[in-house]
Formats: sequence, structure tokens, C-alpha cells
Amino acid sequence: MMKRTILSILFSSSVLFSFGQDKKAESILDQMSQKYQKLNTFSASFTYGVEGANSSLTQAFKGNVTVKGLKFKLKMAGQEIFNNGKEIFTYVKETNEVNITDFNPNNDSDFSPTKIYSIYKKGYKYVFKEEQKVGSQFYEVVELSPTSAKSNVNKVQITVNKKDKTVKSWKIWDKAGKKTVFKVEDFVPNVAAADNVFTFDAKKYPGVEVVDLR
Repeated sequence: MMKRTILSILFSSSVLFSFGQDKKAESILDQMSQKYQKLNTFSASFTYGVEGANSSLTQAFKGNVTVKGLKFKLKMAGQEIFNNGKEIFTYVKETNEVNITDFNPNNDSDFSPTKIYSIYKKGYKYVFKEEQKVGSQFYEVVELSPTSAKSNVNKVQITVNKKDKTVKSWKIWDKAGKKTVFKVEDFVPNVAAADNVFTFDAKKYPGVEVVDLR
């Protein structure tokens, strides 16, 4: 449950308007956003967990996601989440149960990794923090701060590859100071993905209990 809450915070957008933005940070985020919006599809594998001493991850987990427009398939922490653009299927391996709910693309509370490239556009102030060199690659770090005092998030840092504008990592600090980190390990643009990939197929999960909440 903790992992899903974290991602919901990350990929959801606020209803508040952002103002007084750092132009350099805005340019970096806009270029990153345009990069993802131009892709027909993409897939990514990632590592996520709580960052402890020496920037090492504790409670580290692996995940992967495939995105096609508003559709996605996300696998992480014993869950598989399918969104076919009409319904969301949330499968929990431990209980062998899948919940089906309607998907509303206009609902900000809908869980959607497709918002990775647009969360900054509403409800956040942002500033350019620094440029980093890792190996032969250069990265630009932008820090986002929620404009609402009611937010559970204190700040978010997004690290963008300076050359190809892909997201390398993002870090979320909650109000208690806990830092959760997501690191992209592999990114594949325009991957082949048939539409049936994004719909749950009960035949592949013998004995699954289907709970229709629509």
C-alpha cells in the first residue's frame, strides 16, 4: 500500500496554478515533456525505494512500465496495473485478486504513470538546482515544490538527461523528511505494444477472483 500511495502522489497533479517560475527549469521540463509526448509508446524498467545513508536505497524494489498514449501496464511490488483507456485493472498477486474500475482521464486522482511528464504544469513551483556529470553523461536537476500547504509532499527533484531529455531519476521528500527515489535503469522508446497488452486477461491468472467495482 505504501508503494502505491507514493506513486499516486508522484503521478497525480494538483488543481492549483503555478506562478513565478524559474525560466531555465521551465525550459528543461518543457523539453522533457515534449520528448515523451512525441513518442508513440515507451517502456522503462526502474528501481525504487527509500534512500538512506550514503544515497543507498533501503527496501529497494524493481518495477517496469509500458505506456501507449493514455494506456499503460505497470508491474511493481506484487501488483500489476493495466489501463486500456476505459478500465483500470489492479491485480494483486498475494491474494490472486483483480479489481476493475472505470478510468476517467479528466480525473486528477486517477493513478496514471502517463503524468510523469506533465505533473509540473499544475500545483508546483520549480527551480533549476544543478548540473551533474555521471560518467560521460550530463544531467540537469530541477526541484519542484507544491504550492498547496495541504500536500503530503515537501519537494520533488527530477533529474533529466541533458542530451536526450529523458528522465533518469526522481526523488520525493515527504513532510516527515523521508526520501523515496525512483531510478530508471532502462528506457526503450517506441517499443512494440499491441492494445491487448493493456487489458487484464483472466485466462493467464488461473483461479483469479474478479471484483468489478464499475
